[in-house]
Amino acid sequence: MNPISILLLGFAMSTDAFAAAIGKGAAMTRPRLSQALRVGLIFGVIEAITPVVGWLLGKGASRYIEAWDHWIAFGLLLVLGLHMIWNGLKPESDEPVDEAKKHGFVALALTGLSTSIDALAVGVGLAFVDTPIVVVSAVIGLCTFSMVTLGVMLGRALGAMVGKRAEMIGGVILIGVGAAILYEHLSV
Repeated sequence: MNPISILLLGFAMSTDAFAAAIGKGAAMTRPRLSQALRVGLIFGVIEAITPVVGWLLGKGASRYIEAWDHWIAFGLLLVLGLHMIWNGLKPESDEPVDEAKKHGFVALALTGLSTSIDALAVGVGLAFVDTPIVVVSAVIGLCTFSMVTLGVMLGRALGAMVGKRAEMIGGVILIGVGAAILYEHLSV
């Protein structure tokens, strides 16, 4: 993977966390920068760890499916991208939002983990291609930290309007990265 693909992957992996951060920021009463940095750090660390876990799982299976590895990476990224686009197109729930929800560590960590499942799957896919997982993981974590911090601060102003679009854009980027991986391997 080239540096641009890695950076795009990092931002694509952070879009669902960005959407969640906008929601968190909208639910907080005037979030301060320190609160936004705390949320960004929690999400970023979790999002950086999950692709490594997926990569380790994928490495264990890579010798059995080496001939199809680029197709598997493309398939996983395609499915994840389409899933993100689908979630972005679904209408909002009509359930009222509880404004008094707490934003404690456990709640934030669970939200961060739920938005990082796609990064776990991407890690599995990346195990089948020659990818520096530590670099990719660090980029994903830093992009998520930045996007979540920004999302919390923008949450009150932007609300849910941007969140859905950000997830759809992330899905398109994931599909593009998958296509680039497939193109790189098939053109060799």
